[in-house]
Amino acid sequence: MVLASAADAATRRFESETDRIDATEIPFVTIDPAGSTDLDQAYHAERTPTGYRVHYAIADVAAFVSLDSPVAAEALARGVTLYAPDRRAPLYPPAIGEDAASLLPGRARPALMWTIAVATDGELGEARVERALITSREQLSYDEAQARIDAATAAEPLMLLREIGLARLAQEVVRGAVSLALPEQQLDRVDGGYKLRFRATQPVEQWNAQISLLTGIAAAGIMVRGQVGLLRTLPEPTDDTVATLRRAARALRIDWPASMTYAERIRSLDPTDPRQGALMHQAARLFRGAGYVAFDGKVPPQATHSAIASVYAHVTAPLRRIGDRYANEVVVALCAGRPVPGDVRTALPALPGALGRGQQRQGALDRAAIDFAETLEMRDRVGETLEAVVVNLDERRAVIEIPDPAIVSEIDPRGVALGERVRVRLVAIDRNGRLLRFEHVDRGEPPVTV
Repeated sequence: MVLASAADAATRRFESETDRIDATEIPFVTIDPAGSTDLDQAYHAERTPTGYRVHYAIADVAAFVSLDSPVAAEALARGVTLYAPDRRAPLYPPAIGEDAASLLPGRARPALMWTIAVATDGELGEARVERALITSREQLSYDEAQARIDAATAAEPLMLLREIGLARLAQEVVRGAVSLALPEQQLDRVDGGYKLRFRATQPVEQWNAQISLLTGIAAAGIMVRGQVGLLRTLPEPTDDTVATLRRAARALRIDWPASMTYAERIRSLDPTDPRQGALMHQAARLFRGAGYVAFDGKVPPQATHSAIASVYAHVTAPLRRIGDRYANEVVVALCAGRPVPGDVRTALPALPGALGRGQQRQGALDRAAIDFAETLEMRDRVGETLEAVVVNLDERRAVIEIPDPAIVSEIDPRGVALGERVRVRLVAIDRNGRLLRFEHVDRGEPPVTV
């Protein structure tokens, strides 16, 4: 029933809708991981006398999926798209999520088009969103976009992405925001097999992410003023947690003057340095309380996202995250001066739970896939000694990172220090439990002095 409903919905025509403006003359481009087909966002920017005008087109799921349809019910149950190295379980059937609603190049697509004024220094100005018809000109991978910007061969809108991204990063400092640039353990498909690696983000990914953050901050502000919506929140770290982090910095011999804030210290850390990377891992624990809050009629007391240092909402990935579709509908109505549709209001309270469950499933899937890949990678290496760095430490365990191959595991915490380089030996593999067992052999080179 769901697939049949999706196939029927995907044939819907939207070009003649009277509430949809024609924005097909704007030369949008998409910037995503290579090979992506579920394209949620398309970007364009232009220079203005006071800074920049950003156009950000977001896939319009509502153009194809009504809230009372079997497709919408199934999407609510799924919560998010689940990604594995060799396949995915999409939020919406491929006929919609990878075709009809996806902002593929050269095809007219319904979209929710944001128009956002950004000052030269990156400050957010006036923002609005409206339904539009758009046509993306080109689908770029991160590598392609980065290469064009580096070579200065990109068209002006793509060159402006760097300017706007850097300006918005500077605004993070002004707001007191915190971002962690830790390399991510990743399982990639390579030449018919799989490869574990620690992957650092490219600059263009950070600049592109700033456009999504900009849009999410603008959307949240509109919802807060309208007193209805769905926010992404993170409580402020308590004095006790910051004090614990300061003690970890002292143990790692990392300078943290009393006058330097938590945000300033974390933002200035170098993830390639073993000790500073270890402190970043400690700080990452403070990000684990992120969640969603729905509200209607009264803004909740805890409405901000402390790491972003602003109110914030997820609105830029509706093909992959269920809440974005509903949050977008709220903001479109508020920008048009219309009441938020009743079925959208009714659905809001269920969304935090649906999103939380979906993200928990994705986390479990990520860990299972990487655990399996780690045991496969190391299957013939029992007894081998490897270099590692202690990135987390408590009385129960020491978490280690091995750079090559990219392994995260644990050893006995006795006799090791946070941020220390150590030598470890693989002593056993539990293939059923997908676990590696290492033991501490001796210390490697002394930790780097910071």
